Amino acid sequence: MTGNALRLSIFIGEDDTWHRKPLYHEIVNRAREAGLAGATVLHGCEGFGTSSLIHTDRILDLTEDLPIVVIIIDTEDRVRTFLPELDELVGEGTALIDEVEVHRYRGKPTA
Repeated sequence: MTGNALRLSIFIGEDDTWHRKPLYHEIVNRAREAGLAGATVLHGCEGFGTSSLIHTDRILDLTEDLPIVVIIIDTEDRVRTFLPELDELVGEGTALIDEVEVHRYRGKPTA
């Protein structure tokens, strides 16, 4: 995939679950099943949300429920078609949608 696309960034907590499994895992599986171009899970080291409680991985302030971001990129129609899946899955979190331009790199040929 190259050219114009949408990036869907879903901000959730590490402790968020779906049927006793990590929520981010279910989101990635559903994105794959929906045939979306790709999904990546990023694990945050610190952040806060609507509660204003800071979650961090620093030893002295060690807490659970660190931030997780699931990033999905695909065409606009495919991303928007996927949004109802999130309505079912995400109880508390934030989703951002922004326009991006995709440049795909493939390995350089070896000599």
